[in-house]
Parts: sequence; C-alpha cells; structure tokens
Amino acid sequence: MSEPLLVKVGGSLRAPGALLEELARYPGPLVLVHGGGPEIGAWLARLGLESRFQDGLRVTPPEGMEVVEMVLTAIGKRLSGGLSRRGRKALALSGQDALLLKGRALPGLGRVGEVVGVEKGLLLDLLEKGYTPVLSPVALDEEGALNVNADTAAGAVAGALGWPALFLTDVEGVYRDPKDPETRFPRLTPEEAARLRAEGVVQGGMVPKVEAALFALRQGAPWAAIAKGRRGILKEVLAGKAGTLFRKEA
Repeated sequence: MSEPLLVKVGGSLRAPGALLEELARYPGPLVLVHGGGPEIGAWLARLGLESRFQDGLRVTPPEGMEVVEMVLTAIGKRLSGGLSRRGRKALALSGQDALLLKGRALPGLGRVGEVVGVEKGLLLDLLEKGYTPVLSPVALDEEGALNVNADTAAGAVAGALGWPALFLTDVEGVYRDPKDPETRFPRLTPEEAARLRAEGVVQGGMVPKVEAALFALRQGAPWAAIAKGRRGILKEVLAGKAGTLFRKEA
C-alpha cells in the first residue's frame, strides 16, 4: 500500500474535476482538508458584509461566521460527493463534529482561531472502515465555531497523524520572484524558509501555507509540499518534479 497522504485543496481551485479523478485513484489512505476563500468572499459581498484580511487571515465577526460555515459545508459535500461518485467513499465533516478540531480564538480577528487539539482517533476509525474524511477547517472553542485558515488546519491534522501533507493551491510553489518561473524553490528546509520569510520573499497568502507546512513538520509529518492543483500533480510531487518540498534536512 502507498504511504498515507493528507491533501489540502485550496478554495481557489475552480474546476477540481480532474483533481478529484486523481485523488479518487490514490492507492493509499487519504484525508482531504479544503478551503473556500473565494466563495466565502462572494457570499459575504452578496450579503453586504465586508471582507477584511490581516496577515493573510480573514477577519470574521460572528455574523460572518455563519456565512463561513454555510459555504464550507456546501463545499465539503460537493467534494465528498465527487469522490464518492468516482468510487472512493468519502465523508464530509466539520472540525466541530465530535470535537475533531479544538480551537483557540486569535485576538483581534473576531471568530478566527487556531487549532490546539486534533481528535485523530475518529479519523483513524473512518480510514480503517474505508472512508476518506473530507474536513472543513472549522474548530470549536467554549463560545462556538471558529474560522481556521485551511492551511493551518491541514498542517495541524497532518502533524497529529504523522502523515505527509500536500498543500494544493493556484501557484506552482514558493518563488523568489513570482513573475519568473525559473526562481521556484524545489526544496526548502525550515531554516531556509524562515530566512525567506524574514527577507519578505514569503508574504501575503503564501505565509500561512509555508507556516502550515513547517508546523506539520514540527508535529511529526515526514515531509510537506506546496504545489499547484492540476492533473498529474500528485505523481509529479511524489517524484520530486513539481512544487516546493519541505523537509527538516536538505
């Protein structure tokens, strides 16, 4: 059996059909964590609610949290349904279900939080029964639901499971110059990534992705990678031919 793999699917992936075909055929155990940023933003605008970001995180007041939960639930059902139709039994879950993701609110961001605990036993039980968990990044604290950055949630779950993590997004990886494809970093150590962050090379929406990849490593993931979600990407990343791979050693 192939090694287990956690895959984070970005909300910016507009046409995930080909990717779902590939994920459905993956021969090893699989957990999927998904985002939903563009759809959340569109619904907030439709309802006349402001979208504001701080350090790459969406500031989420209580009224916005209801929209976040609504959108993420719908996306999770679409993804689990798509995998199930392609022959891979999948189950859409929220981090609130059975306290899968225990959270802590971050100051100044409303109902935005970080993951402080993962109930991996339920995930392992579902995997043993042949299901692929599809997890939305909503955690729970004493006051209710928390909006967690999907990359951050994926890093926490991968670390708890001790699984490698693949963060799929709309860019090919980490670049020194995003306009020059020749400047992609094929591999980075945590020390190299920290230096790039300090230099301002890693910024904006790439910050939580890189931090999540490094967090997964610290928690026990053997490797993590950031790559562009497209047909054939799993094979290319696993062969070291695409994306940016993070390992503790070069």
